[in-house]
Amino acid sequence: MEILKWQKIASKYLVKEKWATLRVDTCKLQNGSIKDDYYVLEYPNWANAVALTKEGKIILVRQYRFAADIISLEVPGGVIDDGEEPEAGIIRELQEETGYSFDSCKLIATLYPNPATSTNKTFTYLLKGGIKTHEQHLDEHEILNVEEYTIEEVKQLLKDNKIDQALHVAALYYGLMYL
Repeated sequence: MEILKWQKIASKYLVKEKWATLRVDTCKLQNGSIKDDYYVLEYPNWANAVALTKEGKIILVRQYRFAADIISLEVPGGVIDDGEEPEAGIIRELQEETGYSFDSCKLIATLYPNPATSTNKTFTYLLKGGIKTHEQHLDEHEILNVEEYTIEEVKQLLKDNKIDQALHVAALYYGLMYL
């Protein structure tokens, strides 16, 4: 059976804020039935980095995540600003979060965090040749530690389920496939 896209008949915003927007859509499905209350979250796009130092160590960051109430070990990354290209966004985020600059930057994956209910994409980059060029420049709400791990240590962290953020686990798996 051919799978067809749904047709959006109506849309109403329930919440429209900078970091998250919630709308409810009415859709016509391919079988002709109507779905009255399909909720969609509109988030900004993100960029994540599998970032290697000149010495070949992977840079990770550790920070508190309020919604899950955990101290989380993650790849560096963040929101892509309006009008910003994803590659420029990840280079900016890395400089702000880690103080590192890199020799190369390559897009290795584009993923949807949850395509059933969310509109945003996460762009994953592999960066190599990192050197510390300046101090961190964190947002007022950010407190994070920069840590370096060997490739084998990162593989062990993944095996031991020590990295909690699913998109960051995916980024590391993509990055390890390219290395």
